[in-house]
Amino acid sequence: MAIVKNLSRTLSQLLQSPSCGCQTSLVPVRCIGVSPRQVTSDANFHSVSFSETDHPRVLITGGLGQLGVGLAKLLRKRFGKNNVILSDIRKPPDHVFYNGPFIYSDILDYKNLREIVVNNRITWLFHYSALLSAVGEANVPLARAVNITGLHNVLDIAAEHSLRLFVPSTIGAFGPTSPRNPTPDLCIQRPRTIYGVSKVHAELMGEYYHYRYGLDFRCLRYPGIISADSQPGGGTTDYAVQIFHNAIKNGKFQCNLKSDTHLPMMYIDDCLKATLDVMEVPAASLSMRTYNISAMSFSPEELVQEVKKHIPELQVTYNVDAVRQAIADSWPMNFDDSNARRDWGWKHDFDLSELVTTMFNILGSDSRVAHIN
Repeated sequence: MAIVKNLSRTLSQLLQSPSCGCQTSLVPVRCIGVSPRQVTSDANFHSVSFSETDHPRVLITGGLGQLGVGLAKLLRKRFGKNNVILSDIRKPPDHVFYNGPFIYSDILDYKNLREIVVNNRITWLFHYSALLSAVGEANVPLARAVNITGLHNVLDIAAEHSLRLFVPSTIGAFGPTSPRNPTPDLCIQRPRTIYGVSKVHAELMGEYYHYRYGLDFRCLRYPGIISADSQPGGGTTDYAVQIFHNAIKNGKFQCNLKSDTHLPMMYIDDCLKATLDVMEVPAASLSMRTYNISAMSFSPEELVQEVKKHIPELQVTYNVDAVRQAIADSWPMNFDDSNARRDWGWKHDFDLSELVTTMFNILGSDSRVAHIN
């Protein structure tokens, strides 16, 4: 019994007094200034917390946005339905809730997010929670909280648990002083929106965590994404989605950008394919951690002419929104994505004609079914 008491006393002294004689202080588990794990000079940044023969366990934040549901569908086909968890702070519609795991997740609640990662043994995290450009300008404090504070929570948890982390960036990460046609991967970035500023912050913080802590951070700068599966969500490029809904509904469309405003665009299937491709590629193939990707560049007038091949009677007017136009004028007209094509074989499948035909095939079919019902 005396031996046990002596051991207990000795252990207590060791815990209270470090051998170096330094005064200790209590440090919380979450600490931005202290590395969750030390990185050696020969560290391999290809984080693999699961066997190469096993599927990753995936969490998607902000999953009810434009891209999350489509990405979950793609990943579930690839890795199995129960290996991909969709999350958001909103109530999911039935077709989402019954098609695979869905949980409530608030990225501003660090403890909640950490519990989800631990309890579900997450190995890949796709961080889609963000306020987009026009919406962010209307509520800067909320955009700052979601886009920046939320990102910090995700970075800390990903580094602590050796996750492979994907954070999307955007054409909005560039500004009026950036080269616009084409815009390379590496150039001056001085965005004029809180959305763009937060995305530059995400790119730099992700790269910092990669080099400082060994976080396997991967990022793609998305162009404007066009999808038939979701309604426009407040982005500057959303006119390119709205035009299809209006054309089918009433044959009239009012555009809030000038007719000759060129912006890089992409169909959602290409976007999701690129996202999965960059997450699966070996780390040794990546010469950088943030890449441009693109498929096409067009103006509202060029899109209108293509749409009129399907609906010749479409009536189009222009009522330019000064805020959105100023944002668009500060963004790239065309992306140089040659590094992505060289490093990991990026290749798009949809050009403008195929995009428009596909959108009408999907939305037109949905419209006919709704009319019958």
